[in-house]
Amino acid sequence: MPAFPFILVSPATRGLSLALTRHYLKHTNLPVYATHRSSLGDDVRSTILSSFSQQDAVDPARLNLLHLDLTSEASIQSAADALSDSLPHDKQSFIHTAFFTGGILHPEKNPSDLDFDRIQETFQLNVISHLLLIKHFSRFLPSAALAKTISDDKSSASDQCKVLSKWVHVSARVGSISDNRLGGWFSYRASKSALNQVVRTFDLHLQSKRVPAICVGVHPGTVKTDLSKPFWGGVEKEGKLFPPEFAAEKLAGVVDRLGYDGRGKVWDWAGKEVKP
Repeated sequence: MPAFPFILVSPATRGLSLALTRHYLKHTNLPVYATHRSSLGDDVRSTILSSFSQQDAVDPARLNLLHLDLTSEASIQSAADALSDSLPHDKQSFIHTAFFTGGILHPEKNPSDLDFDRIQETFQLNVISHLLLIKHFSRFLPSAALAKTISDDKSSASDQCKVLSKWVHVSARVGSISDNRLGGWFSYRASKSALNQVVRTFDLHLQSKRVPAICVGVHPGTVKTDLSKPFWGGVEKEGKLFPPEFAAEKLAGVVDRLGYDGRGKVWDWAGKEVKP
């Protein structure tokens, strides 16, 4: 039975996530599954495909949309079930690369800035949703048996026969406790530290189950998106404010080069490890 590797980006419609979706459509031949919260699927598709010209030769049929709301486990499960139903049943389907990009930032400079509802929302999107995505989408990672089957297939011309799947959570350098020298951003820092622990724990699970995949976190730098807009001025002067397309290209390259020795860690856009 032939293999059917695919890309998954969730969510996939704004800023860095949109740039990642477009990057994989442009630079691979793999099917790309992109999740979105909007009920207007046709508009989402048009937005994702709008940046391509005829010279890019991107086949729109490779883009597959899944409706998913990160605040609802029922929606996450429904999206996973929809993905399962859409995959070809005459092939061995598995995630080649998955990027989980969901996150929110409520800046808190002082303890008096802490607000229960905002703290709850921060952990819901930055941590809990990532845990639930693991729960419902990790079934699409390849099995050890599939890895051996494809590795033994000498007729395949793809290096993907190694079946090293990449499961990637977008984290942030501020989640590093050892790197915290400025303070502030209480709940955002704490949520990203928690996410980094999730990355490590899930990767250990993959190892124990002999799944031919790695889980890592990535730090994209300060990307010019709505999330980082209040802080553009400070980093732009230092040349450290990156367009989403630049960050997506760098992160995809870092992830593509990672092997088993890079598993369970957080890597920045330049390929340097972010220490815990």
